[in-house]
Amino acid sequence: MRRAYTRGAELLPLLQSRIVLIDGAMGTMIQRLRLTEAQYRGATDNPNVMDERFAAHPVDLKGNNELLSLTRPDVIQQIHEGYLAAGADIIETNTFGATRLAQADYQLEAWAKEMNVISARLARQAADRFTRPAAPRFVAGALGPTPRTASISPDVNDPGARNVTFDELAASYYEQAVGLIEGGVDLMLVETVFDTLNAKAALFAIQQAFDDSGEHLPIMVSGTVTDASGRLLSGQTVTAFWASIRHARPLIVGLNCALGAALMRPYIQELARVVDDAYISCYPNAGLPNPMSETGFDEKPEDTARLLHAMAAEGWVNVIGGCCGTTPEHIEAIRAAVQRCAPRPWPRGYAGAA
Repeated sequence: MRRAYTRGAELLPLLQSRIVLIDGAMGTMIQRLRLTEAQYRGATDNPNVMDERFAAHPVDLKGNNELLSLTRPDVIQQIHEGYLAAGADIIETNTFGATRLAQADYQLEAWAKEMNVISARLARQAADRFTRPAAPRFVAGALGPTPRTASISPDVNDPGARNVTFDELAASYYEQAVGLIEGGVDLMLVETVFDTLNAKAALFAIQQAFDDSGEHLPIMVSGTVTDASGRLLSGQTVTAFWASIRHARPLIVGLNCALGAALMRPYIQELARVVDDAYISCYPNAGLPNPMSETGFDEKPEDTARLLHAMAAEGWVNVIGGCCGTTPEHIEAIRAAVQRCAPRPWPRGYAGAA
């Protein structure tokens, strides 16, 4: 039996009653806006709300999407609200790269915690505006994989070399988890896991943050199968991935990114077969990359919706949505496609979450 959740408990009956929608790609929506370097630093048409703290920062900041929560919160709010209006039940915080390890690329390590707190508050405010008694909305605190890998050498000539330690990852994730909890998220999402050891450091840090704060939130873990081998980059099959992280008692486990729904299908089927005490999630890319497309990916909303409907109709999934290349239009189409599909039932004989 899991410990009782201090937040996010309302998600349990929703998961049991229908398929739950998670939002689409934050990065895709930001790219659509074609923001300039000045806008990443805080430039806006309204000088009264301009954040000038980064105006003279010595490193280029364009592309640091997490910084926009501080410099252009209006942009992030607009994106969250677009996904909520499309029918998303869960929105992710704009914190995929908001760790000290990731922000080191921009010399903004000192701002990592604030990015998490503010990003969580922005998502919380948007979710609360769209919440209704019959339609609660939830905020998932997103913890990305960082640009480092604890299991793989960055040097082909030195297989034993590593550019990060488990303790460094855990410390970076702990700061992130504390910020997300402080900002008001409902669940913790360790996503786009290409290295299971990185994910284990994140899960260790989350548990430490729970112990220190007294909070206990649902956990969702989403791995990334990188190619047709059916393995994560660090070598695990999806069955081995589940075996490696199930000790953390995630409420939801699944896959996202790297593949479109068509190529992800057999691996979701495998997870649905072996996972006996968690719900299953799937939020794939919008097909294959296509630089000529507006979103950078091939699939139109109706294409992704049709492919995800096929998985839902098989009874394999509880949470679905989109990753790279997906938009509010994709989420709206997915919602319409699966609204009559039953969710994967909680495995018989297992007591479930408290």
